[in-house]
This record gives sequence, structure tokens and C-alpha cells, in this order.
Amino acid sequence: MGKVTGFLEIDRQVAKYQPASDRIRHFREFTIPMSDQEVQKQAARCMDCGIPYCHGPTGCPVHNQIPDWNDLVYNGNWDEAIRNLHSTNNFPEFTGRVCPAPCEEACTLNLEDVPVAIKTVEQAIADKAYEMGYIVPQPAVTKTGKKVAVIGSGPAGMAAAQQLARAGHEVHVYERESKPGGLLRYGIPDFKMEKNFIDRRIEQMKGEGVTFHCGVNVGVELAVQQLLDENDAVLYCGGSETPRDAGIPGVEFIGVHDAMPYLVQQNRRIGRENIDSVGWPSEPILAGGKHVVVVGGGDTASDCVGTAFRQGAVKVTQLDIRPQPPEKEDKLAVWPFWATKMRTSSSQAEGAVREFQVATLEFVGDEDGILAGVKCCQVDERRKPIAGTEFVIKADLAFIAIGFRGPFTDGVLKDLGDRLALNVDRRGSTNVIANERDYRTSVEKLWTAGDVRRGQSLVVWAIREGRQAARAIDEALMGSTVLPR
Repeated sequence: MGKVTGFLEIDRQVAKYQPASDRIRHFREFTIPMSDQEVQKQAARCMDCGIPYCHGPTGCPVHNQIPDWNDLVYNGNWDEAIRNLHSTNNFPEFTGRVCPAPCEEACTLNLEDVPVAIKTVEQAIADKAYEMGYIVPQPAVTKTGKKVAVIGSGPAGMAAAQQLARAGHEVHVYERESKPGGLLRYGIPDFKMEKNFIDRRIEQMKGEGVTFHCGVNVGVELAVQQLLDENDAVLYCGGSETPRDAGIPGVEFIGVHDAMPYLVQQNRRIGRENIDSVGWPSEPILAGGKHVVVVGGGDTASDCVGTAFRQGAVKVTQLDIRPQPPEKEDKLAVWPFWATKMRTSSSQAEGAVREFQVATLEFVGDEDGILAGVKCCQVDERRKPIAGTEFVIKADLAFIAIGFRGPFTDGVLKDLGDRLALNVDRRGSTNVIANERDYRTSVEKLWTAGDVRRGQSLVVWAIREGRQAARAIDEALMGSTVLPR
């Protein structure tokens, strides 16, 4: 905890944003950092709550020891604070930027709507640690002689690779794209997290002995069996990248796209890479001067909104089939769990028109097969169309952002065929089967972790699964392990 009476004396403050009119003119991060003194004051608000739900299973998937590092920051001990934070989270600069902060929902002070600014403090600790030179490679003192391959360099693959390398194993990471990072690099816009933060972590991991092989599409250009033959263990962290089938008539019209190719293209532009990418459409998708409609109400949809504004869209409309949530939740009914309430992302606050309880009936095109509008209607509480409520929204460009149903099927899944047991849920999602204890698949020497196992989820869940899978692999190879769960 921080100062005993801090929560009574200090008001909650979080980092401010640049004005929307300024930030939509660039793709850089727009959060204005707080001073060290301001961060220490926010850390001082952490109270002696008795049972800190913030770092329990309801609050933080990686079980960050939040009261501990809040106290360390309050007392100015930044060096020990980053050591404590790194003991549970390999990449706090990622989660401090892109995590929705379920820890703050679970904070006891959230009962009064003034939770500790945990996310702000976490990001500040990581950024301060880099500024002070505290984050350096930590190579293993002794090598085990074991060799492990990791397929995929997203947050799960990166976390697992770092943990395994520090345990003394020889680790090789295979990435389909030209640079490491997975959807951290190619899916999350730069205005939410600039990619230099990934680059410096990759350099740290290289200093710890991790070897990255980019531009290698495992299962297509390199057989999975070859990796299994050449390594003592293989960890599959391919992510969940296949979009759900929306089933909306008119998706064939020019101007209708799935959300992820759009985001990947823009990230590749900013990274000065060719927009052609394995598995994604290569024709340029740009929103400048266009009326844009985004179908979906989640984070990916919001990222499309922010990207469209920065490309110069005339108008952006976001369609959400869910009813408009209440402005405030019933604390005693939902706390400390994530509450359904009205939330406005930074991208939505930049001027998006949000339509709730609206279904997308079809995409409307002209005689040349070019998108002209989106036909919608209002729905009832069971998401059934209400007769007579149909309307059409003008659209030159439309993005479908309703989630993902599993990994690409033309790589590892196709290569292993029937050997790899899959689970198909009621929504048609296809995930690789493995439990949360040992993360083993049905294929000998093959483990799996992250979105490819649990389905689309948060970066912080991917980090947790990567860490836990690394522990399971280390224990299987060595008979025991000192890596944490």
C-alpha cells in the first residue's frame, strides 16, 4: 500500500490526452506523461484494503503485486518497483498502454468510482526503468543444453521465449511477418502503442540468447515436423487471426473489408514496410475523404475508428448490436468484476457516431459493384430485427470487426492435420486443445499458449499463458523448474 491516508487526501488523476483535434493529425501516442511526483501521489492512494482484489484472479491475469509496487513508487524506490513488476509481467510497458485495466475495476476504491490509477502507475514504472537504465539483458548463468522452438512472436510467444531463455534453454522464435511482435506490432495502432517499445524488448531478448527467425511461415515454408525433430520442445503461439464470418449480404462489394487487414496495412505503412503481407489482402485500403461505417463494438472496431479519422475520413459511424449500456453500474451487484457500463474509447471520443441496438442487414452497392451504403435496422432485446425500423447509412468504406474464430488454417493446423486436436465452440471458433496446467497438445513435444488456445483475448492474458507454458515446458524438460506460474 502507499500512504495510509492517501486515498482520503489525494484525488484520482490519470494521464491526460492531447486534444482530439490535434491527435488525429498524427499516428503517434498522444498520452501526456505525468511527472514522477504526480505518479508518486497516485501510488500513495493505494489503501490498506485488507483483501486486494486488484491482483487476484478477478483483477489481474498475471497477478501483478500492485499494492507492493505502489508502495515502492510512493517511497521513490523505482529500481525495486520494476523488479517487483517484472516478477509477474515481462512487458509492463505493453500492458500499461493497451490493457483495459480490470485491476482498476477490482480496486476497492472503485466502489466510490475513484480507483487507484494502477495502469498509469504501471506504465510510469516501465518507462522510468528504461530511462534509468534498469532494463538490461538477463542471460542465464548456466545452459541446459535443451533447445526450444516458439512459433509466433506475439505477447504469448515473446513472454515464453524470454522465460525459457532465462531458464538456460536455447530458444528460437519463428515469425511469419518480417518483424517480431505479432499483432502487438501489426494489429495495435501506433497511436495506442508505438513499436519502438517492442523493438527494445526484442533487443533485450536477443541479449539473453533468443534467436528470431522472421519471414518464416511455419507449416507452409517450414514443416512443423522438422521443428519437432530438431528441438526438445515446440510451443505454438500463433494467435487468433481468422475473422468471424459476418453472414451479411453484400460483402463482395468493393469497399467492404474485414478490420484486421486495414489495421495491418496502416501499421506496415508507419513501419515503412510494404503493405503486402502473408495472409492479408494487398490492395490499399484508405479512408481519406470517405464516409466510413464500422460494424462491431469492441477494441478492434475502435481501432478502425481512430485509424479512419487519422487518414482523413469525412464521417465515421460505429454500429453495435448490443443495447446502449447504463452510464453507471450497480457496484454491489458486479464489483470486483468487469462491469457492463457506458465506456467511450479515445478513438470514439474523436467524433464517431455510435449507433446502439442496431443490426447490419446488408451492404448496398451501385451498378459497378462499389459500396454505396449500409442497410440497418433496430433490434429488440433478443437481437431480432424490428419491422419498420430499417434505414440506410451512406458509406464508401465499411469494416467488419466482430471478432476472430481462430488461427489461420493454412499453416500449422493444416500441416499437422488430424494429429492436432481442435475444439469448436458454439460460435464456430476453432482453438487448439490444451489445458491450463501443462499446455500440452495432442502432438508429442508440442505445447500451445495464448489466443490460439483460449481464443481471442487480452494482451495480458497472452503474457500469462506464455509464462505458464514456459514453466510447463521447463518442468517437462528438466524434471523441475524455478519459473513462476
